[in-house]
This record gives sequence, structure tokens and C-alpha cells, in this order.
Amino acid sequence: MNPIAWFFLCSAILLEVGGTLSLWMAVKSNRLWYIAVAIGYLSSFAMFVGVLENHMPLGVAYGIWSAAGVAITAVCGKLLFKEPFTWVMGLGIVLVMLGVLLVEMGAGL
Repeated sequence: MNPIAWFFLCSAILLEVGGTLSLWMAVKSNRLWYIAVAIGYLSSFAMFVGVLENHMPLGVAYGIWSAAGVAITAVCGKLLFKEPFTWVMGLGIVLVMLGVLLVEMGAGL
């Protein structure tokens, strides 16, 4: 796949995670964090447009985006906000990623 599509996808994931973490901060502390939420989410969708314009299949791109977003957000929630992260949650993340891998492999068939 096109390396530029991967760049846009990684950027979209990181911006979406940033927006989600900012949402937590906005709800728990200061409403000014909603500015970062809007910037993170809007920028993330703009990057996702770049993913699709560079011909990555929608199902593959969205699967990777959502799985990586869930995994990174869960780990950041544990590290930054002391939220629980159990072995069951870890197993769930692994299963989601395996599902995304199957979708990606199936796209090439």
C-alpha cells in the first residue's frame, strides 16, 4: 500500500486519540479542553480523507483506525488517568486487532 496513505492513517489515529483524551480532560477539569477536542477530531477526519484519497480500502483503513484508537486510548487512560486495564481488556484489544488483520488479509483475496 501507498506509504503516504499510512502516514495519513497514523496521523488520523494520533489526532483522534488526542481528541478523545482531550474530551476526558474537558469533562473532568476545564471546558477549554473542548477546543482541543474539536481540533483533534476535525484534523483526524481531514487526515482520514488523505488516507482514502491515497487508495487505501475503506474497510481496512477504518478497521486499523478504530482498533489502534481503542488500544492506544486504553493504554493512555491507564497511564495518564489511572483507569483500570485488566487482562480481559488486553485480550479484547488483541482480538480486535486480529479481526482487523483478517479484514486486511481478506481485502487482498
